Amino acid sequence: MQRVLRRSHAQLIAHPEYLLTVTELAGFELLLRRREAGEPVAYLIGEREFFGLSFTVTPDVLIPRPETELLVELALLHLPEDALRSVLDLGTGSGAIAITLAARRPLLDLVATDESADALRVAASNARRLLPSTPTLALPRRGQIRFLESEWFSELGSLRFDLIVANPPYVAANDPHLEQGDVRFEPRSALIGGGDGLRCIRHIVAHAREYLKPGGWLLFEHGYDQADACCALLQAAAYVDILSRRDLAGIPRLAGGRSWT
Repeated sequence: MQRVLRRSHAQLIAHPEYLLTVTELAGFELLLRRREAGEPVAYLIGEREFFGLSFTVTPDVLIPRPETELLVELALLHLPEDALRSVLDLGTGSGAIAITLAARRPLLDLVATDESADALRVAASNARRLLPSTPTLALPRRGQIRFLESEWFSELGSLRFDLIVANPPYVAANDPHLEQGDVRFEPRSALIGGGDGLRCIRHIVAHAREYLKPGGWLLFEHGYDQADACCALLQAAAYVDILSRRDLAGIPRLAGGRSWT
């Protein structure tokens, strides 16, 4: 109702006597029918809160989730407020991770990639709204974000980073959760990570060190049952200081390691 009437929650409460127009009622009933069919509320109203910011979301991007805030929190611990650092956000989607980092650390030099041009348009729009003066799909000044259409590392050239973050697809292709709840409506390319869910994570772990500066960190989100496999991949790829972290529900959710060369 707030979306249909373009009013705040407080305004709705303050004016309970308001009578909807025929057009407003039709719009509200349409949203109800779409929700009854299972369509996520975030897509219906076109936005989702993440780390205190309101991000525009469309069916072209994954809906930001609370557990991903853990990735941002850990990344911030590796990014001093008064230091210049370069950061790469792989598979940026709505731009939630990159934009939140830029909002908290204005000195960052940020690159955000996605293979979907439609997703990048959503991310660039969010950046323009949430980070004033951020150019669209162009080389920015320090403290802004460069959005780059790239399949993981393919278009990065000789760029090197102090920190690489990623929330890659990590759901197994036959996972029954894909046919349940909100994920039924989200882009499959942002969810499915191959037969066992680890295809994208394997690629990222195998190649990230080529794009990390000496001592740089790789941090990424993974599935609820993938912590051991992810740590093993990091160890096999010769990362050091390998870590694993649990989300607020106590579920292993994040892994990472540091490049020593």
